[in-house]
Amino acid sequence: MSLKQQKILSIDIGGSHVKSSILDTNGRLLEEYKKLDTPSPTTPEAVIQTIEALCKGLIFDKIAVGFPGYIRNGVVMTAPNLGTKLWTKVDLSSLLTSKLGKPARVINDADMLGLGVIGGKGLEMMITLGTGFGTALFLDGLLLPHLELAHHPISKNKTYDKYIGDKALKKHGKKKWRKRMTNVIRVLKTVFNYDTLYIGGGNAKYIKDELDPNIVKVTNLEGIDGGAALWKLKAVI
Repeated sequence: MSLKQQKILSIDIGGSHVKSSILDTNGRLLEEYKKLDTPSPTTPEAVIQTIEALCKGLIFDKIAVGFPGYIRNGVVMTAPNLGTKLWTKVDLSSLLTSKLGKPARVINDADMLGLGVIGGKGLEMMITLGTGFGTALFLDGLLLPHLELAHHPISKNKTYDKYIGDKALKKHGKKKWRKRMTNVIRVLKTVFNYDTLYIGGGNAKYIKDELDPNIVKVTNLEGIDGGAALWKLKAVI
């Protein structure tokens, strides 16, 4: 089978749902998104079983996975919003390859979404607003080493996750959360001096304030081809 004919199973593992779709190598959607609730407790075994259920009956040649944590060479190092103790040093790439019989690549979920939306020029930053706070950085289209910025303090004793994560949104309400997001964007602009900032994730829709011209809100659908872009990288760190 030629490269152009290959199909990629794209998986997005989130704190609330595990989503799947089938892409061609150019990122075109071949099978509509399907999703199942993220299992609780979120053990590696339960997540893999969920992925197996999602891809039952599907035909694919490669697997691309976005995971909410720090990944190194396909191995999970931390997964704060899923349970780090359950996931530390789990070789998710190898486990999926073994279970599904196809080569798998795994990177951070914000990294993968960013691969699907960036323009490839200058310093671009992707942030995701969901259960936690995800970040990714790109320089002229090159994916830079991942930083777990979510666990850096942003206000007094609060990390980004605690300051603007889903629990903070539900506890304090949308109005206060929006004010916090304005502060976060101000800090990111000062610290990173990005050329373009992309904002995605389920809670991005709650941002109603007018944004700078170089800030773009994106949806998961707009970044769907991140799974295909992942397989175009020469190597995954």
